[in-house]
Amino acid sequence: MTRATPSDFEQQVLLAVWQLADGAYGTTVRDRLEERTGRSVAQGAVYVTLVRLEKKGLLKSRLSDPTPVRGGKAKRFFEITPEGVAGVQAARAAMDALWDGLPEASR
Repeated sequence: MTRATPSDFEQQVLLAVWQLADGAYGTTVRDRLEERTGRSVAQGAVYVTLVRLEKKGLLKSRLSDPTPVRGGKAKRFFEITPEGVAGVQAARAAMDALWDGLPEASR
């Protein structure tokens, strides 16, 4: 079975989740992306992508206990799966292969 390579944004989300380890939920993923890319990221785009990646088997999630404040809500934490790791590694290898052999840019 041929596995599709994650899109650029999917790769960024996967890498952010991988970096955040046990602390990866929607807001922390968005914050990491903005911090590392220097670009504004819509919260909705992050959530949609997290759910899509989970459906593809590249992430898995769990619900936390509700926060202790009255009416507190549970957070959905995400973790990269071995398939997710393989996906970003394959994407990196493909990009490295494209970069290989390019002439040096003039300075």
